Amino acid sequence: MNIFTWMNDQLLRMQWLNDAVGAGVAAAGLDPASRIGASVQFFVYDVIKIFILLSVLIFSISYVQSYFPPERTRRILGGRSGIGANTLGALLGTITPFCSCSSIPLFIGFTAAGLPLGVTFSFLISSPLVDMASVILLASIFSWPIALAYVAVGLLVAIVGGTLIGKLGMESQVAAFVRNVPVTDSDEPMARAERVIFARDQVLDIVRKVWPYVLIGVGIGAAIHNWVPAEAISTLLGQDKWWAVPIATVLGIPMYADIFGTLPIAEALVARGVGLGTVLAFMMAVTALSLPSLILLKRVVKLPLLATFAGVVTAGILAIGFTFNVITHWFI
Repeated sequence: MNIFTWMNDQLLRMQWLNDAVGAGVAAAGLDPASRIGASVQFFVYDVIKIFILLSVLIFSISYVQSYFPPERTRRILGGRSGIGANTLGALLGTITPFCSCSSIPLFIGFTAAGLPLGVTFSFLISSPLVDMASVILLASIFSWPIALAYVAVGLLVAIVGGTLIGKLGMESQVAAFVRNVPVTDSDEPMARAERVIFARDQVLDIVRKVWPYVLIGVGIGAAIHNWVPAEAISTLLGQDKWWAVPIATVLGIPMYADIFGTLPIAEALVARGVGLGTVLAFMMAVTALSLPSLILLKRVVKLPLLATFAGVVTAGILAIGFTFNVITHWFI
């Protein structure tokens, strides 16, 4: 075993934790191989692992993010146009560990500051869809190739989606009050201690927001992994079913969670034989098209722009889902 494999198994996947939880389940009188024992082990192990990784990663990423407050981000994006600006907007979205609802105030600020509409939408799509924490968490559950593939396709959706929206010239479809929001140019540098406090507060804030969804997601994942027959899942979402990707996308929209809550469900679905493209479509629909975020976005944009945003992102998710299912079916 090389050092990279050891680090991936012990530091990211936390195999030591899984073994310890399994021993604890057995000590409690439950058989880890039984449905109940396996469900308890899955739930306890995943919850502890996700919260450990979540806290460490959000602290680290938030410390880095403290160098990129909204004012600095706006200045970086200001004066840029074209696909290069959309790409930069999408990349900057990856360093903001926010859910889609939390990203909308930044979207308002960027729009009020006069940034191109397409660039702000690239940021809005990328911010909840792809962040650096998701790379590590995906790698801890699946593998590095899958984690990097998710990031690549997420950025592609953000760049292409923002570019298309920008080309449509729908600036008039933004609510009038957004243009009148006051914008500050303040960009006071933080001392190191202030950055630590900022990162700590981000961890506490995000954990407070996501913990119910993590518990629900892990609970659903445990149920799928140990109680739902593989045949039933295969019938509905099997890789050979053409309707699997659209169904997964539709199922993801009513949910409100971020990638931390969807990962345990995705892990269980993959273990049950669901295609990678179907799972990616589900995760992207939950994070980028959640119903609460669409309702909140409706307050700052008019219906034609909201429908265009939802349509463009949905089309991108479907295309990616079908493509990855084909690739994994024929070439992997």
